[in-house]
Amino acid sequence: MTIPIQPATLLRLLRASIAAVAIAAPALALPAARAQGAASPPPPSQAAAQTPESDAGPNIDNGPIVIAKKKEPDEPPPPPAPAEPPIKNPNNATYSLHVDVPIVNLDVSVILDKNHQFVPGLKAENFLVLEDGVEQKVDRVRVVQTPITAVLLLEFAANSWYYINDMQNAAVGFFHALRPDDYVAVMTYDLQTHILSDFTNNKDVIAQSISSLTMPTFSDSNMFDALYDTVDRVSRIDGRKYIVLIGTGYDTLSKITLDKVLSKIKATPNVTIFSIGTGALLNELGPGTGMRQMVYLQAQNELRSFAEMTGGLSFFPLFPGELPADFGRIDDSIRNQYLVSYRPTNGANDGSYRKIKVILVDDEGQPLQMQDEKGRPLKYSVVARDGYKARLPVE
Repeated sequence: MTIPIQPATLLRLLRASIAAVAIAAPALALPAARAQGAASPPPPSQAAAQTPESDAGPNIDNGPIVIAKKKEPDEPPPPPAPAEPPIKNPNNATYSLHVDVPIVNLDVSVILDKNHQFVPGLKAENFLVLEDGVEQKVDRVRVVQTPITAVLLLEFAANSWYYINDMQNAAVGFFHALRPDDYVAVMTYDLQTHILSDFTNNKDVIAQSISSLTMPTFSDSNMFDALYDTVDRVSRIDGRKYIVLIGTGYDTLSKITLDKVLSKIKATPNVTIFSIGTGALLNELGPGTGMRQMVYLQAQNELRSFAEMTGGLSFFPLFPGELPADFGRIDDSIRNQYLVSYRPTNGANDGSYRKIKVILVDDEGQPLQMQDEKGRPLKYSVVARDGYKARLPVE
């Protein structure tokens, strides 16, 4: 008897048979696999894939799906790392390392003992420099201008308008000859000594002091007292000092005598006096005989003596036009110096003190001899520092 089977039922039976065959196949193949030394059983993931989970048949898993990364467009290479900023010194200071050869520069004054005038025309071969007793080779010698420290001592007395006019012209001429590094004090005298301005390099202060001399109070001229006081004041200042005395040379009521003034000047070193006499034209036009002429000659002689004793110069100009030339001679006498340069044989930077001695020699290496126009020998002095301190390694 034939039983009719529905198509749906037949499909389910067919699927069950396929599943049973799939389960039994591993069991039948297992002994042969072991006998042949086959590989180990499939991993659990594969076995699980062979187990039926539903009527729809086995769920086969072929492993994870690998999705290729989407190709990105070409990108530019990354920029380089920024350079490290340079290390700055504190306070943006700039430091450098350099090696230099030490050079010693000496300020040397060569002056005549008689009048303290500068000796020009010397060359490098005339200077013998000894450092710690060792002769040094002089590389260069040149003449330089040096600043001055001076007192402008002015006679400001109501004795004559011509004298005051000459004094003011001379003071203005001295003012115009000053340089920025000159230090000058302004003093006046009549019955007493007055300080108008202390030592300063401010030309405005000096100009104001000179321009303030408009109306004198006394007619007395105590020149000895004023000069003695001025020399005493400048004796307390180190270095060479200069006094520019501008006046008639007359003295009326000074407490200090001429002998005491001369003794004070002799006992005070490093002071040079330059004198400029006023009223020369008035005295030349006046009577040539009598007491007035004798007093005038005596006053001139005193001014000249102050200058000669200290190695200075004296001038008695008749006209204001002579003053520029007179102050030019003063500048030549007190400003000029030789700058002597050499490289020391001892180049060690040990901070030691090196003794220096400067000697003038002739072409044959003998001590230099000087003579005046008449062939008489002249004595001179070489003024220079006695040594210097060498550098340290860190300097």
